[in-house]
Amino acid sequence: MRDWQELGEEHQQGSVEPSVGRAHGEVAISSVSKDSPPSWDPRRSPCAQGNKSQDSGIAEMEELPVPHNIKISNITCDSFKISWDMDSKSKDRITHYFIDLNKKENKNSNKFKHKDVPTKLVAKAVPLPMTVRGHWFLSPRTEYTVAVQTASKQVDGDYVVSEWSEIIEFCTADYSKVHLTQLLEKAEVIAGRMLKLSVFYRNQHKEYFDYVREHHGNAMQPSVKDNSGSHGSPISGKLEGIFFSCNTEFNTGKPPQDSPYGRYRYEIAAEKLFNPNTNLYFGDFYCMYTAYHYVILVIAPVGSPGDEFCKQRLPQLNIKDNKFLTCDEEDGVMVYHHAQDVILEVIYTDPVDLSLGTVAEITGHQLMSLSTANAKKDPSCKTCNISVGR
Repeated sequence: MRDWQELGEEHQQGSVEPSVGRAHGEVAISSVSKDSPPSWDPRRSPCAQGNKSQDSGIAEMEELPVPHNIKISNITCDSFKISWDMDSKSKDRITHYFIDLNKKENKNSNKFKHKDVPTKLVAKAVPLPMTVRGHWFLSPRTEYTVAVQTASKQVDGDYVVSEWSEIIEFCTADYSKVHLTQLLEKAEVIAGRMLKLSVFYRNQHKEYFDYVREHHGNAMQPSVKDNSGSHGSPISGKLEGIFFSCNTEFNTGKPPQDSPYGRYRYEIAAEKLFNPNTNLYFGDFYCMYTAYHYVILVIAPVGSPGDEFCKQRLPQLNIKDNKFLTCDEEDGVMVYHHAQDVILEVIYTDPVDLSLGTVAEITGHQLMSLSTANAKKDPSCKTCNISVGR
């Protein structure tokens, strides 16, 4: 019985073989497909049988060493290195490693969503540590469990295996600057022409502005960004800032009268927030199962804590020359432009005093359906996704 897909042999329909480099300890790893799986028995999983292999098709032999002291290192959004210790006895008989990789159960997950199929990986035995890489089974910022068996392939194609190792937990990383640059380049393609703007604006309920005046000395305070956008975005749940909009209506050159965030709008002159004393960063590019695409930008005063946070994690943009939001001087006056074909979400990382602008009620509607609060990105959109998980 051949229960595991193996590198270098015929592939079953729907099986996947990662394309990876051949650095020391880095191998191509075959995975069992959920479209056309081999006769994988979930009872054989370490999670199901107390680390014991329980199937007549795979023999168990005490002589094969059991991996222990498992170490996970060099974690990225779609890869990690794994190593372990083994007794030297029968070590030379090992031909393969079996890796049982599962998403850690999330009690708050959507109960209507199809359950994630565990990923069973087969790798030829190589010097450790070994790199496991694959964006189709590894997602950014996600908790996983992993366990390992050693195996010896027999002449009939069956395997002799060790007992399962202990189960280890780890969490994948956020997108790196390299990944965000790939998103940035995709966003540039659809940004469109530039339109003039003169103000940034922020819509909220009347109670919000009353609270700011009473409890924060008239200054809007930064708060932690929600989890909207790309799952791997390094700013979600970490960066503190104040959300502003800047898109204008094509025919008027002014902010739209409708808003999904509240009937009261704070407007502030663009130069108060965005000027040569600030840095501009690209934060994310996403959509929500609609034709509209969103670009998140971060404006941070030079040298501020927000600036230091972004400098380490986000691609920096030239404030005078980029495809999304620009600030330049013409005839002694600061002139501002924004991209027409994407909706810009601007995060300003410092407090903003209400006295620097004005608060007034909008004449349009509050369109709650357009809110992006904690909105999840469409993982199937080819326009705004990159091949490193979602």
